[in-house]
Amino acid sequence: MKTKYLVTNAIVAALYVAVTVVVAPISYGAVQFRLSEVFNHLAVFNKKYIIGIGTGVFVANLFSPLGWYDIVFGLAHSLISLIAMTLLTRHVKNEWIKMAVNISMFVFFSFIIAWELKLAFDAPFWLNYGFVALGELVVMGIGMPIMKYVNDKVHFTQYMEGK
Repeated sequence: MKTKYLVTNAIVAALYVAVTVVVAPISYGAVQFRLSEVFNHLAVFNKKYIIGIGTGVFVANLFSPLGWYDIVFGLAHSLISLIAMTLLTRHVKNEWIKMAVNISMFVFFSFIIAWELKLAFDAPFWLNYGFVALGELVVMGIGMPIMKYVNDKVHFTQYMEGK
């Protein structure tokens, strides 16, 4: 069981990294549409996916032109958003609502990335907050029906639990 958990999270991390790096020009910076953010919805179906998502964010940000800034702030943004979503939805059964809360957390906590850009480039905080939040909203919003459809076919929770 533990092997399946580790392998599944390794696959999630590898997919996150691959998707981020393949479309690197739109994955980093103030105006970003990081397509791999769709994988954040995996945590809606099972919180055990947070390890794979976090690992993917960490490794993908090793390739970021912002260096350690993106490693620290990007990972913090993802983990704080995912943990907040998990805590806020622990009694919610409806997956659509959980995904909407997930998007809301990533949009709200985008100020972490805006702060990173302010520190790294002395970029305007509110403008960057708006751009980063918009990118999260668009990518994760488009990802909602995709992840719901895939979950209906492969059952992410059962897959993680080995059922």
